[in-house]
Amino acid sequence: MRTKPRPQIEEFGLAWELLFSPPVAHRGLWTPNGAPENSLAAFQAACAGGYGIELDVQLSADGEAMVFHDYSLARMTGAEGKLRDHSAADLKTLKLAGTDETIPTLAEALVEVGHRCLVHIELKTPFGEVGALEKRVSEVLLDHNGPICIIGFNPYMHAWFAEHHPQILRGLDSYAWNDDGAMKLAPEQRKAFAALEHVDIARPDFLALDAKMLPSPRADLCRAKGMPIIAWTVRDPAEWERLEPHCDNLIFEGWPA
Repeated sequence: MRTKPRPQIEEFGLAWELLFSPPVAHRGLWTPNGAPENSLAAFQAACAGGYGIELDVQLSADGEAMVFHDYSLARMTGAEGKLRDHSAADLKTLKLAGTDETIPTLAEALVEVGHRCLVHIELKTPFGEVGALEKRVSEVLLDHNGPICIIGFNPYMHAWFAEHHPQILRGLDSYAWNDDGAMKLAPEQRKAFAALEHVDIARPDFLALDAKMLPSPRADLCRAKGMPIIAWTVRDPAEWERLEPHCDNLIFEGWPA
């Protein structure tokens, strides 16, 4: 059942409507031997398939918003070091997963997508470093009038956008937070985040929750109050059948949702 509308939906426009449908391709519609994850080719494939897009953004050494998931370059490019230690120009020389695709900037990704779908932009903001990435992303968004939303795990990033750009739709990412090294957080803070106690800090418009933590009584309560729930990352139809009564949409990978 679709979540009841919230009062500010007119402010969010088309982005709010597209939050509920169609399903969202995780890091684009990528394939192991074709279009790499978070590549322009994967975004083009998602648009062609009629899906929304989820992508990841972090800052280069010279302050550019780059579309890339891992903090380390090794898995996707074979290069050493972290993305944040390289300039945007240097990063553009690296090839993704042995293809001709390179690491795109957020601006390039949004130009590629245009108005064709809702883009879920996940900010990979480390704790204690809120401000620089948020500012650069907001600058890029000034030149893009297609539907977008901001997502991410750092509740203080969401608070930054709530204060500076409340007109941008925001979804708080969360999961069980049961890994000891989770973003270098204290055990008490991880436990609080797993219980969704950071919702009050983030003040999100929707929740993007790990499928493994659903169903959740706290999430069900948020949903009953008008806050949609998006499940991630759903990897098969049977999993979605289990989750669908508790969610409003899904971020999927590896199957045609």
